[in-house]
Amino acid sequence: MKRIFLLFTFLLSFAQMRADEGMWLLMLIKRLNGVDMQKEGLHLTPEEIYSVNNSSLKDAIVSFGGFCTGEIVSDQGLLFTNHHCGYGAVAAASTPEKDYLKNGFWAMKQKDEFNAKDLYVRFLVRMDDATQRINSKLNNNMTGTERKAVIDAETKAIQAENSENGKYTVVVRDFFNGNEFYYFVYQDYKDIRLVGAPPSSLGKFGGDTDNWEWPRHTADFTVFRVYADAAGNPAEYAPGNIPLKPKHFLPVSLKGIKPGDFSMILGYPGRTNRYLTSYGIEQMVNKDYPAWVEASKMAMDIMKKYMDKDKGTQLNYASQYAGVANYWKNRQGTIDAVEKNGTIADKQNIERTFREWSVQPENLEYDGILDEISGYYKQVSNRNVERNYMAQLSRNAKYISLAYQVGAVLKSYAEQDMQGRLAMKPKVDAAVKSAYENINTNLEGEMLNYLVNLYQTRVDKDVASPTIMGLDAKNLSNVAYSSIFANKTSVTNFILNPDRLKLDADPLLKIANGLATDQKLSGERFSKVDDNFAKNSRLFLAGLMKAMPEKKFYPDANSTMRLTYGTVDRLPVRDDRNYYGITDNYYTDMTGLVSKYKKGDEEFDLPQRVIDLYNMKDFGQYADAEGYMPVNFLSNNDITGGNSGSPVIDGDGNLIGIAFDGNSEALSGDIVFEQEWQKTINVDVRFVLWIIDKYAGARRLVDELQLVRGENTPADTKTRAAKPEHAKTGKKKK
Repeated sequence: MKRIFLLFTFLLSFAQMRADEGMWLLMLIKRLNGVDMQKEGLHLTPEEIYSVNNSSLKDAIVSFGGFCTGEIVSDQGLLFTNHHCGYGAVAAASTPEKDYLKNGFWAMKQKDEFNAKDLYVRFLVRMDDATQRINSKLNNNMTGTERKAVIDAETKAIQAENSENGKYTVVVRDFFNGNEFYYFVYQDYKDIRLVGAPPSSLGKFGGDTDNWEWPRHTADFTVFRVYADAAGNPAEYAPGNIPLKPKHFLPVSLKGIKPGDFSMILGYPGRTNRYLTSYGIEQMVNKDYPAWVEASKMAMDIMKKYMDKDKGTQLNYASQYAGVANYWKNRQGTIDAVEKNGTIADKQNIERTFREWSVQPENLEYDGILDEISGYYKQVSNRNVERNYMAQLSRNAKYISLAYQVGAVLKSYAEQDMQGRLAMKPKVDAAVKSAYENINTNLEGEMLNYLVNLYQTRVDKDVASPTIMGLDAKNLSNVAYSSIFANKTSVTNFILNPDRLKLDADPLLKIANGLATDQKLSGERFSKVDDNFAKNSRLFLAGLMKAMPEKKFYPDANSTMRLTYGTVDRLPVRDDRNYYGITDNYYTDMTGLVSKYKKGDEEFDLPQRVIDLYNMKDFGQYADAEGYMPVNFLSNNDITGGNSGSPVIDGDGNLIGIAFDGNSEALSGDIVFEQEWQKTINVDVRFVLWIIDKYAGARRLVDELQLVRGENTPADTKTRAAKPEHAKTGKKKK
């Protein structure tokens, strides 16, 4: 009965939702308020968006590398995603002599496309509901360990039932704080090749200054291709593989956009926490995020110091630096937005309503839950701060992780007899080469010193790692440099003359192993407290859905495919911003891009060819009907991290843009949807094609696409030669 009530509440609230709020599971697409979506401008049926038996939009959307989203845009497996999503792959392919990050890369022929090392894409085959199956074996009297054992057992069984002997990857996820469960069947393709990337002066135009800010003028896209074996099945990279023939690809619209036009985004949003209590938000913005901001800024400064000195280091650390910088600004922006937007007070109002409801005789099972949640944060406040400093230490001070990971390999190697070592050596050599190929030892030594010192200074001793607290932070780099793990040469020397006693005595390995033990003990110390919090969070949300049936309830993002729909939309104008002549604040154009240009500036430089083409107004078929060259635009879709690279799709199923960012006014968006301020910043697909065609001269890629034109297209538009045979899955609904 409880399950039925929750589902009814969910459907009722869905019918009352605003079009721009919520990240919705595709399996529930038929439950959406279709009338509202049609009013917004959708011309597709639910079956054309999500279908198990027929091709649909979901077949053109992929999880890109497990951290972003991408979309298939041709019948030859061509894929668009963000520049910052492909950044690591482009950096890995670059050398000081061939700097693809700085200069860009374009495969002018298919044979020039090359393997993007370690990348994969994941297609959703189908999803299904496992709520009844799992919940029937659970109850609220279980310990966290008992509950986990049941869920793990059912997960293992579901995976065995649906993987078809390893053909598919099966993932089970919980929703609504563990009240519901769904499983997802995926197919992974591992031969992904880089096809095109604009230079960073376009792909990262505006740098950290413009990140999370509007107006934006950024060509945040890269182009890849998915390859398969001759039968179209996933395969490891091989020269003989062929471009994938997808079940569906997105036609690309040149019609242009205007405020009020329907916009739909499908993608893989990473994590939201929209049902976090006021107590959790206070902990986050007053304790947790300030720790993250401080430690990540220190790591950025150290990386930048060495990146500015050496081109190789700049390339090797470019992706890591960009990731740290992105979250550094996001976390600080979240702190600012929560304070400015009164987020905590809004949550407290909701909690007052819940408290009043929970003291009613029929609801007493929920009474006192908020008090327990409040008490939890008091108990774990210092522990949570420790976790944030430790997260940055573990991520950015690589010497510790190197010792731990490579140490395990060397231990196994040293324990072998001579024959066993000979058999293991190729794999050991490969592991060492991979671990050390991008390491700057001076940078890593300084990173270790400074982040350990920061940890020792900021973390409460009661919750701190005894191993870290006992170190001499000023001399840690010297400890590292004297270690087996100091550099590739010292590790190689050990491989040639392995000594288990010497390995066990290594000071850096002792630190790594000690830290691992400390973290295990900390987890055990707080396990009961954390288990009780998980139970209370689950009950709180179940009760809240009963207490507030008029409220919009939808599942938090958890890296599963979601749909969000809304419209192209404006952002309120701010007095402190320059809009570069734009009077209708929903788009930017090349006039603004060129107006920001600063020759030689790290963030605002531009290729001379872009300036020349702009001065000639050589926009070709990609110009707007009004004559300007569009760059970025806004929509009111609800997205978060992981949605980077997601397609922005019009009401007919055509690609109109690529989502790449949110805006600073609503950086609290992961914990609350800011109705007035929260927008998605997108690259206009016409700007993408202009760069590919006019700037890069890679016309062959545009010729692969199915272009859709309309009354807004300039009169000099060239007619595309041949429509793909992919007629059924590629055509728009009329």
